[in-house]
Amino acid sequence: MSKYDMLGWAKELFHIARSLTGDGVRETFRYFEEIHPEITRHVFATGTQVFDWTIPKEWKIRDAYVEHIETGARFAEFKQHNLHVLGYSAPIDQVMDKAELLPHIYTQEDQPDLIPYVTSYYSERWGFCMSHNAKAMLPEGAYRVVIDSDLFDGELIVGDAKIQGQLDREIMFSSYICHPSMANNELSGPVVSMALLKYIKEHYPNTRYSYRFVLVPETIGSITYMSENLADMQARVECGFNLSCVGDDRSFSHVQSRYANTIADKALEAALIGKENVKTYSFLHRGSDERQYGAPGIDMPLCGFCRTKYGEYPEYHTDADNFDVVTDAGLNGAFEVLRSIIDAFEIGLFPKVTVKGEPQLGKRELYPTISQKGTYSSINARMDFLAYADGTNTLFDIAKIIGVPLSIVLDEARLMAEHNLIQTSVTSQ
Repeated sequence: MSKYDMLGWAKELFHIARSLTGDGVRETFRYFEEIHPEITRHVFATGTQVFDWTIPKEWKIRDAYVEHIETGARFAEFKQHNLHVLGYSAPIDQVMDKAELLPHIYTQEDQPDLIPYVTSYYSERWGFCMSHNAKAMLPEGAYRVVIDSDLFDGELIVGDAKIQGQLDREIMFSSYICHPSMANNELSGPVVSMALLKYIKEHYPNTRYSYRFVLVPETIGSITYMSENLADMQARVECGFNLSCVGDDRSFSHVQSRYANTIADKALEAALIGKENVKTYSFLHRGSDERQYGAPGIDMPLCGFCRTKYGEYPEYHTDADNFDVVTDAGLNGAFEVLRSIIDAFEIGLFPKVTVKGEPQLGKRELYPTISQKGTYSSINARMDFLAYADGTNTLFDIAKIIGVPLSIVLDEARLMAEHNLIQTSVTSQ
């Protein structure tokens, strides 16, 4: 288990009313900047053209509710749960009858007890979100409808943290900060990403590779970030991962790059060997920012990583996406997968045996000294590792060839390096 309190971070951030823009994003950045002061914000004004998109207006939300005139009862109160307001809702303060109100209340009919998460970022409208059952129980009569919000020319914020290594070649991790009060779909990715950054700083003070950690509002944020950094990213990024929904403990999911042929795909495939309930999705089933990083003309060597993939777990985009879904075990499972990939890059991706022929492991106490049927099974992975450590295979390739989890391959690589039986390199030897 990781020593980093990812679950604690997520719980402290959970209540913040985040969206594409606004104070919730600023508050979230301030929180992570306390952990990692090197995080740098980049600000883009409303109306700025970013590739084919335009930075939208900033949204500020203070309160929202529906009040029954006759009884004074309030429903869909933003201060009770911030999913009750349609994301990016325009302001309104009007009295209307129930028939006029109902079309502006969004529900999830197939999950009638849950509040859905619904947004309207790029078409201005007002609205509320309620459970389907609660909407059905609204009393007849007139209502005062209040959404105390503003849409105004402001700014969109993206952020990054960089570690310069011995090499300019980068490993990139990206996640998003734009969803309110959803633990897995929102907070799991950023907290795992921040734990990985801590791990690198504490365990590799002089890294071989450079690292880039990106925090953005989903879709428009990654597009905005690349509009300013694309040339540098294309020149430097060798491997990348978009982290989404990495906090549950139900499965592990690999969302492949467009042609499933990047080193990121190979790395994640190797790191997931031996895990239970591993699912692989083609790029045709993309949904988070791997869409943007893998788009034509961008083509970053990046794939998506989830525990249970977005849209594939029942609590997704509802108020049930809480800390019954996200657990310490789930977050740490994701962390360990990605940590092993970082370790592989830092050990040196290409191991090569330093002796001719098969090494004499017995004299190094790395091989049984009694020869009997069944005594060799414990060192099969060691022998197979050495058989393919020829300087042309990456640690990821070897894990796949011999069918052994990447974590075990890394253990063997470290042990063989301690005994000077392999040398490692960042390039094929």
